[in-house]
Amino acid sequence: MKLTFRHYALLGLVTFLLALSGRMTLPPLDRDEPRYMEASEQMLTSGNFVDVRFQDKPRYLQPAGIYWLEASSAQIAKTFLGPGVLRKTWPYRVPSLLAATLIVPLTAWMGTVLFGSTTGLMAAGLLMVSTLFVAESHMATIDTVLLLDVLCFEAMLLRAFTDRQKNIPTPVLVACGYWLALGAGLMFKGPVVLIPGFGTPLALWAVERNKTWWSRLRPHWGWLLMLAVVVPWCIAIDVVSHGEFFSRAIGRNFLGKVAHGQEAHGLPPGFHLLVFALAFWPGSLFAALALPAIWKNRKLPQVRFLLSWIIPHWVVFELIATKLPHYVLPTYPAIAILTAASLTVWSVPTLSRLGKAALGLYGTLWAMIGIAFCVAGTILLYKMEHVFSLREGLALCGTLPLMGAAIFLLLRQHRQQAAFCAMGAAVIAQAGLFLAVIPNLQTIRLAPRVAALFEDVKPCDQSVLVSTSYSEPSLVFLAGEQTQLLGPEAAALYLQKNPKCTLALVDRKDETIFKNALGKTGMSVVEYGRVKGLNYSNGHHLDLGLFAPD
Repeated sequence: MKLTFRHYALLGLVTFLLALSGRMTLPPLDRDEPRYMEASEQMLTSGNFVDVRFQDKPRYLQPAGIYWLEASSAQIAKTFLGPGVLRKTWPYRVPSLLAATLIVPLTAWMGTVLFGSTTGLMAAGLLMVSTLFVAESHMATIDTVLLLDVLCFEAMLLRAFTDRQKNIPTPVLVACGYWLALGAGLMFKGPVVLIPGFGTPLALWAVERNKTWWSRLRPHWGWLLMLAVVVPWCIAIDVVSHGEFFSRAIGRNFLGKVAHGQEAHGLPPGFHLLVFALAFWPGSLFAALALPAIWKNRKLPQVRFLLSWIIPHWVVFELIATKLPHYVLPTYPAIAILTAASLTVWSVPTLSRLGKAALGLYGTLWAMIGIAFCVAGTILLYKMEHVFSLREGLALCGTLPLMGAAIFLLLRQHRQQAAFCAMGAAVIAQAGLFLAVIPNLQTIRLAPRVAALFEDVKPCDQSVLVSTSYSEPSLVFLAGEQTQLLGPEAAALYLQKNPKCTLALVDRKDETIFKNALGKTGMSVVEYGRVKGLNYSNGHHLDLGLFAPD
């Protein structure tokens, strides 16, 4: 079968619909996502599209590219639906949704170019349902958009690579696409994008001892296109921040992550390999099973290209001190294509007893993760909310038989059929999670519930919420840019100075300090409601009261 534009469009539509599930009901996910949302919203309200800020603090972590996309999406929504939509989560998630919609067909195209249409479709399916990709595609963070950018310049590299194999010229538009995609990547994530951007061709050069195909990308002038994308903003932010942006973004954020684990994310090498079983589930076991076939076929040009994409990126991020699962997400399309090739093209090599034992242990871990994934939603709802959801129950009834079939087929060595069953289980489990579980988890929806209470009782249109005990970014996004995150004594002082339009949010354990501080000024307060729940960012149980001057 030859894939046509209609096939790729249908793949994109399926991805769009799967990534759409639960997007409207999913609250802002602390801590990174609401920071992106709030900074993008502040771009619109301030009109400052150069200097990225969260409240009054500069957010000098990466360039402004992702904030421009999210602000543009929010502005379009505002045009049609009014300014109230700026405090909704979904407009800021549209760039990730559209990026995911394009990533899966592009992966299918690359797999088709390398190994044929069946492999391309299988690779697209494995990536589309992988846990990390699904999670990131639902959030208004940078990672899904960055993955699309990486795929774009890897696609240009692939085109130049295959043109060399066919001994035909590479169009200049391909070279332009490569350098422009690198420039866009610099605007999204800074120098990090150069790791896969230059790592792939350098690894190929090292393996093949041949760099002639690199000239097909016109490097003698192409780098000027890359710089043309990013330099204007770099000059502007350097002037506006008086050089502080580059000091923070490169000196502290980028180089700091290399040398030291930031924000309690310092972990030893091997972390990404360890979490791969869950992050790429359900494809993780099939990727492990593919290793013998990949090794056997390692000299094939297609395999060399994909390994040159994966290995440099993976090694770099295993070696740097700071580690988060999404750091190796740009390698997942290449892993999906190699995994799909092992399921559709290559024969299964004979394994030693040790190899069979190792894969058997990994398969046991994979099955445990899969079963846990199937039942997690039902258990979570019961433990946290003491309820059962009919929709989640239906999802459970759909996932467990498919998971059982996948395990049975694996034991019978029917890997391709097992992969289909596991992917089906993943789709149903994810739909149940986003449509039935998350909307009913009121215990952890602290920020939305506090914001709703604040909106109901606030005395002025421009009322300010002062929070002493709950300081997550999601609260700032939902309650407004002017939200004050202070200690109990400072909150009492703020309330005393601004009694008319201020409400204070205080946890039960801080109420004594807060009221004693108010008592010194002779002010008393009235409680307008309470919100109890779990702050999942730090595991603290909170009993929050909303107070206003009596």
